[in-house]
Amino acid sequence: MRTYLFAILLCFAPVFAVFGQESDDIRVMTFNIRLDTPVDSLNKWSYRKAEAAKLFLLEAVDIAGTQEVLKHQLDDLLAGAPAFASLGVGRADGKEAGEYSAIFYRKDRFRPEKSGNFWLSETPEIAGSKGWDAACERIVSWAVFTDLKTNRQFLFMNTHFDHIGVQARKNSALLLIEKAAELAGELPVIITGDFNGTADSEPVQMMLHSGWLFDSKQLAKTTNGPEWTFHDFGRLPENERELIDFIFVNKKVEVKSYSNIFRQFGSTYYSDHNPIIVQLRLTE
Repeated sequence: MRTYLFAILLCFAPVFAVFGQESDDIRVMTFNIRLDTPVDSLNKWSYRKAEAAKLFLLEAVDIAGTQEVLKHQLDDLLAGAPAFASLGVGRADGKEAGEYSAIFYRKDRFRPEKSGNFWLSETPEIAGSKGWDAACERIVSWAVFTDLKTNRQFLFMNTHFDHIGVQARKNSALLLIEKAAELAGELPVIITGDFNGTADSEPVQMMLHSGWLFDSKQLAKTTNGPEWTFHDFGRLPENERELIDFIFVNKKVEVKSYSNIFRQFGSTYYSDHNPIIVQLRLTE
């Protein structure tokens, strides 16, 4: 009986999630899914993948920037959320090797007009290039989409800054700001990512001090959820958890709500990071 009731609730979850949403609102998610590694034991991907894919339905997500996605994890998410397509490449070779910063989008809602990838390095056009003092290759995947509901276009970018390189994170912020301005022109802009830095860190402050990018949390009319995103599968003491995942927008985007989702199922979580979901509207 409980299983039956859950199935009913799951069918209606998108309705509950978007109660009060106007038809041209867009629900955007940033989600570091945590790469599949056996060291995670009972938190490894095989125990989380079904719920991670279900999250797209439960939260009525329209478009998402994801991080730490290996190719088989990308395939798992697409199989579990068949209404979505994806864009992006593996950061190690520009094909399928290494982690993706993949963009997932509803096929019935958005059409990619152009898309691409660049690396956060001194040679952003060279696949697999590692920048400055970074420990890993880092990539930005981007696309200009047309919203088929409104015929409006916008630029969507997704990334994952390095976890070790201090100089790499600062230079990555500068490069991301430069490329975003170049690719967007006059379009609305949405940038998702794991920035491996808190709101007061220099790279994030550089994004905000660009003069035209804003933290969606600060713009949101309503916010809910904890004040942190990284929790290491609930093992990190709460006073040590930090908010390092952000969704940035330009002034052509209105942010209606911001949700930071900390949810446990069984003995694990969606990831070692919380997904962030904002409901927004393109205003120009």
